[in-house]
Amino acid sequence: MIRVFVAVAPLACLLTIPVVGQQQDPDQTRSIALFREAGKVLQHPRCLNCHPAGDRPSQTDAMRPHNPRVVRGPDGHGVAGLPCSSCHQAANYDAARVPGHPKWRLAPASMAWQGRSLGEICAQIKDPERNGGLDMPALLRHMSETTLVGWAWAPGLGRTPAPGTQAEFGAVMRAWAESGAYCPPD
Repeated sequence: MIRVFVAVAPLACLLTIPVVGQQQDPDQTRSIALFREAGKVLQHPRCLNCHPAGDRPSQTDAMRPHNPRVVRGPDGHGVAGLPCSSCHQAANYDAARVPGHPKWRLAPASMAWQGRSLGEICAQIKDPERNGGLDMPALLRHMSETTLVGWAWAPGLGRTPAPGTQAEFGAVMRAWAESGAYCPPD
């Protein structure tokens, strides 16, 4: 079995859509390769910081526990007396290095990715019970069009953006879905 991966549509900053050569199941192999490429974004600190394994977000590229000590709260917007919006406003405030977005919040606990393998993340985002009730078309729109997801590519002063662009990430995710939406076996 020979596997050949060639970038047919080079995308900025590491994201590429692989093409698979001759083998027993090229769709599955290509699909898994595409999801691994998308994993460069999904497992980046910009995503993982807001998809924590527990109720406390992390911050910075080093993914340190959030300071000050804050927690998810019942709706992902923090707790009474210390909601996320106490510090995080509608836009990044670079003078104080505080990130912002009008819909700033933690991902629901069912969407926790930190500490999970890429295969586990894949299975999770495909599962409407654990992805906010999204079918595949809605999931792809969320990943490629939602401005809160898009914040990962414009995170403000002192934060490394996610690889590529949101449009490129969306293209890789669409190609993954079109190739069968297979998950890595890890």
